Amino acid sequence: MSSSSSPVTHLLHAARDGDADALDDLIPLVYEELRRLARKVRSDRGASTIDTTGLVHEAYEKLVPSDVEWKDRTHFFRVAARAMRQVLIDAARRRQADKRGGTETAISFDDNLYSEPINDIELLALDDALDRLADMDDRQAQIVECRFFAGLTVAETAAALDISEPTVYRDWRAARAWLASQLTA
Repeated sequence: MSSSSSPVTHLLHAARDGDADALDDLIPLVYEELRRLARKVRSDRGASTIDTTGLVHEAYEKLVPSDVEWKDRTHFFRVAARAMRQVLIDAARRRQADKRGGTETAISFDDNLYSEPINDIELLALDDALDRLADMDDRQAQIVECRFFAGLTVAETAAALDISEPTVYRDWRAARAWLASQLTA
């Protein structure tokens, strides 16, 4: 089924056109996929105060209702990746502001599903570096959001951004190298 003919796409368009019931019908269709993405982001190994369910709920609150002109299912999940990033960064900032910092959030920044947890300070540094990367190359920053924060595969990222898989591989490599140089400097 193509992304533009999926039930999720039809409900997103109905919600955009003012059908309030469409949002209620959307939740069961996207909930498990959002949980899968949140599990990838969290890797269920960190001491984060945001659990998978909490991350999904907070990200979903950022997504709907919204004034986003939803294109299709793929666009929805790409925006979900950005919402999860915002939720994690906001939580890290709150913990740092409360002087309760030092907790760790498990997020994979490589091609393996699991990685060592990174602490709030590192997560905030990554967010700042990712903003600088977006100023230089927005597509690379979007690829990092899709791969790192949403845990999308190369194929899913290519579909979400409407680019080729080789472009995703190339930009993913370049973005990781640039971010690593920024984070170790």
